[in-house]
Amino acid sequence: MATISPAHVAVQPYAPTSGHPSPVHPIQLHADAHNALTMALHYLRQPTANVPGAARKTVQALAALRALFVLNASDAAHTAAQAQQVLREAGHV
Repeated sequence: MATISPAHVAVQPYAPTSGHPSPVHPIQLHADAHNALTMALHYLRQPTANVPGAARKTVQALAALRALFVLNASDAAHTAAQAQQVLREAGHV
C-alpha cells in the first residue's frame, strides 16, 4: 500500500495574477454568515450538543459579518469621496 505524504495532498493557496486579492461580494459574505449560524444551531440541537463546533461556526459567522461591515464602510467612504470630487468639480465646495 502506498502512503501519501501531506506534501502531496496540500493545496496551494490561490494567488491572483494581478497582485490584488479578488473582491468578496457582499451577498457571499451574508451567505457565509447565514450558513455558519445555521450549522452552529444544528450542532447545538444534536443530542450530544457539539458546543466547540458551534462556537467555531459562530466565530466564522462573526468574521463574515465583520467583513461585511468593513466592506460596507469602505463602500460608503468611497461613495462619499466620489461625491466630494463631483461637488469640487462642479465648484460647489
